[in-house]
Amino acid sequence: MHPRTAKEYLQVQDWPTKASLIVSAGREEYNQDELLQEAGDSLMMKIGEAANRLRRAGEPEPAGLTWARVVANRNWIIHQYDQIDRDITWSTLESLWPELDRALRDRFAVAQHALSP
Repeated sequence: MHPRTAKEYLQVQDWPTKASLIVSAGREEYNQDELLQEAGDSLMMKIGEAANRLRRAGEPEPAGLTWARVVANRNWIIHQYDQIDRDITWSTLESLWPELDRALRDRFAVAQHALSP
């Protein structure tokens, strides 16, 4: 794995844990807390940008997901920020992130190994 690609994967590695912290606060808290909502949006924007970079680097799509789906989610949040549906963002935080974590776990390990001295 190319070092730049490995670094990209390692940037992503902790984001599912952060998303799970948002989800662990519960749906009601998320709906009432604008900072939790913004944090979730930020994570989705970041993973979308990372997915775009990984796609351009020729990285295979994770099992069960497409880079395009993750990038489209990012684009929606960035460009339609005034139309964000919190039901959809909650669902994304609750389902996409664990799925992405499982799908990329092996790549995180490969990336770590690629950057080890």
